[in-house]
Amino acid sequence: MSKNVSDVLGASMSKVREMVDANTVVGAPIAAAEGVTLIPISKISFGLASGGADLAAKVADTNGTFSGGAGCGVKITPVAIIVIQGDRVRVMPVDEPASTAAERVIEQLPGFVDKLSDMFGKKKSDISDI
Repeated sequence: MSKNVSDVLGASMSKVREMVDANTVVGAPIAAAEGVTLIPISKISFGLASGGADLAAKVADTNGTFSGGAGCGVKITPVAIIVIQGDRVRVMPVDEPASTAAERVIEQLPGFVDKLSDMFGKKKSDISDI
């Protein structure tokens, strides 16, 4: 039975390797505009389950019948895009949209703090000019 389970797992893992390779994580470069190249970056998660049974041990009149199966799930999520423009290289994250009001507030907080800092910074410089 252990050889049969190894065969099932080996076949499953080879199929996973076919689906998920380095080109899936770091995608092929895309020429977007003149002098601009985009390279997608993704996160991959997968799960694998398998099982089997040797029916010869359970039923006396079978001739070593093995039955088994395997299942796999793969999730590919884009996480960033590398933008190459001339000598300039930027990494632009791809964020999932906020699903709750609290997440939306947390997303907006850095911009709000920057605006407050700018507002108070201008007032200090206006006062020092007097």
